[in-house]
Amino acid sequence: MPRDVDISKVRNVGLTAHIDAGKTTVTERILYFAGKTHRLGEVHDGEAKMDWMPQERERGITITSAATTAYWKDHRINIIDTPGHVDFTAEVERSLRVLDGTVALFCAVGGVQPQSETVWRQAEKYRVPRLAFINKMDRVGADFEGVVASIRAELGANAVPVVLPIGVEDAFEGIIDLVDMKAVYFDEVDKRIAIREEPIPDALIETARAAEAMMIEKISEQDDRLMEKFLEGETPGRDECIAAMRAATIAGDIIPVLCGAAFKNKGVRRLMDAIIDYLPSPLDLPPIIGTRKEGNAEIVRQPNDDSPLAALAFKIQADKHMGKLTYVRVYSGVLGAGEVVYNSTREKKQRVGRLFEMHAGDRQTIEKLHAGEVGAVVGLGDTRTGDTITSEKHPIVLEAIEFPTPVIGMAVTPQSNVDRDNLQKGLIRLAEEDPTFTVATNEETGDVVISGMGELHLEIIVDRLRREFNVATEVGNPQVAYRETIVGTVDHENKLVKQTGGHGQYAHVKMHIEPAEPGSGLHFKDSVVGGRIPREYIPAVERGVVDAMVEGPYAGYPLVDVWVELLDGSSHDVDSSEMAFRICAARGFREACRKAGLQLLEPVMCVEVTASEDHTGAVTASLCSKRGQIVDMESRGKASIIRARVPLAEMFGYASEIRNITSGRGEFTMQFERYEAVPFALAEEIVKARREAKGKK
Repeated sequence: MPRDVDISKVRNVGLTAHIDAGKTTVTERILYFAGKTHRLGEVHDGEAKMDWMPQERERGITITSAATTAYWKDHRINIIDTPGHVDFTAEVERSLRVLDGTVALFCAVGGVQPQSETVWRQAEKYRVPRLAFINKMDRVGADFEGVVASIRAELGANAVPVVLPIGVEDAFEGIIDLVDMKAVYFDEVDKRIAIREEPIPDALIETARAAEAMMIEKISEQDDRLMEKFLEGETPGRDECIAAMRAATIAGDIIPVLCGAAFKNKGVRRLMDAIIDYLPSPLDLPPIIGTRKEGNAEIVRQPNDDSPLAALAFKIQADKHMGKLTYVRVYSGVLGAGEVVYNSTREKKQRVGRLFEMHAGDRQTIEKLHAGEVGAVVGLGDTRTGDTITSEKHPIVLEAIEFPTPVIGMAVTPQSNVDRDNLQKGLIRLAEEDPTFTVATNEETGDVVISGMGELHLEIIVDRLRREFNVATEVGNPQVAYRETIVGTVDHENKLVKQTGGHGQYAHVKMHIEPAEPGSGLHFKDSVVGGRIPREYIPAVERGVVDAMVEGPYAGYPLVDVWVELLDGSSHDVDSSEMAFRICAARGFREACRKAGLQLLEPVMCVEVTASEDHTGAVTASLCSKRGQIVDMESRGKASIIRARVPLAEMFGYASEIRNITSGRGEFTMQFERYEAVPFALAEEIVKARREAKGKK
């Protein structure tokens, strides 16, 4: 099956933003103008095509990233609409890993908001070229220049407007295209928008010329040939401007800025043109680099159909009809239906069943996925998020996707034995889908504890268990995902000596432990000399340490961020074994941690509250009463923005509290920032309560 468009005309783009900036609405308009849909689905009506899950339509938010394909001016645009709520940040993370470019949406009133900053940093991490679209220019309080200044100041971006708005709020009627230097008006005719091009009005011509000069100066800084023309007073041609802007955007040196009002169908077609003009095709980016499983030698794969297959699984989705859908991005080669492929991450051969081009919850069967394309596969049952799909003759392992650690958990209990079986199946499926959702069983209590990124995240999980897997559950109160760590440095020696009628058990280890950098996990170093501990037992010592870190000695929470150096030890020719050294290391490590001293760590959230100026005092008092630390305050119009760091344990139920203290007009966002030590007195209370709860059960 031949490729439908040349790879140079393929765009893999995502839409990212803070919640409620209009991502899904923009995507719906793109699909409509591209002819993919024939009626507009609205988020507030629960009929947005891209919000295909029942939970998304009921809540009016995007929960899972949805992929679709549209065609515009002979170009194929593969679009991924991502969530804006911080609880579903994993969906953004894995989407950005496989995208070639992204459209960062900003609300013309809200500007740079917390989650828009988070996704911007995620895009920077993966070096994804961006353009900005300032949406909702028809809203009261819209401020195009203010948002552009905010993008420059708060994100450190070289934001360069390529359009200017004509009018604002109710008077927003069009844009000035600075590349073509013309006015484009959006006329409402029979509830549709007709585009009318006119010369720039006299009242705006000076502003437009100044903005054009600034745009040309900015792109000239990235292009020596254009700089010569600029210094000589020449105006570069349209094609020269677009080519230079495109090169600078792909290099990350410039962020083109557009604007519009997607709900009113204004400015979206110009955005579609900008996606084609400024964002890269797979050919415009460096070839993908991977490694071999057994070594660190780099392997380069060129983005064409003739290269060996290299694809990355970036999303797993449970489907009641198909079983498991695996979303893949093909970087090189061709993935065909019915072929046997090799999962180089897990070293397993698998057969591709069917291939689909996705359109949110709908799908269209295809025969092949070519280099640069995104699609879904049925048949890759053993594949997980971040795995590499390749050919067995030409294996390559691509860089995996990193995900944040869950910070909140709750116990779930099935209401019947039938529910118990379905619960297990459902949790396995959902954990395969979502890397930030984990499931564990408390061995002492028998409780099944699910963990995620926030209360909404777990609420959606429980709702999906009920709807998709017919599981009736009882849920406990949310629980904070505490951690433990050591505070001191010690050397410790431990021996395991057991004699029985037959072979005994003997192991002897001497280790040094000290605190490691926050967030760094376990560092293990082998410094044994002279074969005092045989080489084959060293991995068992490390596994013993890992075993002991699952439940810390202080309160039974996972232990993190520790440096362990194995200094010395001894073995017995007959009685030593891997198991003996594993048990000895685990016991010795726990004893060493107690000697070093332990402290409890808790997740601290970055909280941003938006409220009227009249309620600023009540909001700050509320946050301070929750052990919060006020970081910053600013005024935006008639509203106050209060930013604070607050322990997660104090934030449960805050949505109701903020409504009460602001008469229903306040709102807040919250995202994980880091782990910090719990004050000693409070830590002792938490540990005591945990021990009492264990004792009762």
